[in-house]
Amino acid sequence: MEVETLRDVVRWTRGVHSELSECLSMCQKDNEDERAKLVLSYLSNHENEIAKVVDVFEKKGNEHALNTWCVEYVNKFKLDHGELCDRPFSDLNAQQIVAIVVKKHQYLLSLFRFLSMQAAIPSAKELLDALSFFEEHETMIMVQATNRFDDM
Repeated sequence: MEVETLRDVVRWTRGVHSELSECLSMCQKDNEDERAKLVLSYLSNHENEIAKVVDVFEKKGNEHALNTWCVEYVNKFKLDHGELCDRPFSDLNAQQIVAIVVKKHQYLLSLFRFLSMQAAIPSAKELLDALSFFEEHETMIMVQATNRFDDM
């Protein structure tokens, strides 16, 4: 996907979460560790819900912000277009799975923060800050929820 505007960034982000959800779901069937299966199921559902909320950012977002060009900054950031399912979650334990998913979220957070620092118009900065806050909040919820699986 060619990422040129903030709308493209939002769409790409939604795609990252959707693809990650599908990958986690597919790997759940092959993982033999019961706790890892629970974590994979939870994370798959959580990523799917995040993708739906990110979709709302595009549908209800400020048009001026969404149409803001950011291609030169995205190119400087080295946007990761790699496959999300390049690591088989089916062979990992729960902690390893969570660590990889958290790393993906941290990557997205760093992208939003980088673009926010470059934003020239207030509405674009507001959109990116809202995406950053949302991504950070959802990562915290995800980590707390998966930590509860340790208590089981």
